[in-house]
Amino acid sequence: MWLFLTRRFRTWVLLTVLVPLASGLLRRAGRTLERRNGPTAVSNGLLKAGDLGDRARATLRGGRGRRSGRGGGR
Repeated sequence: MWLFLTRRFRTWVLLTVLVPLASGLLRRAGRTLERRNGPTAVSNGLLKAGDLGDRARATLRGGRGRRSGRGGGR
């Protein structure tokens, strides 16, 4: 069935449903591990993967990522 959907619709589904869902699940798993065992490499990795999913989604949608506001002023 996935083959019969247009490329644009498949991209829309990925960006609006699957990426936020995966990001949320990764972040939730990272927070749970951090609460149980304290900050570990695994929990930090899961939290970073959740943030990466959010940044990728914003980039693909044409959003401007989070900027620190330091340096390079125009």
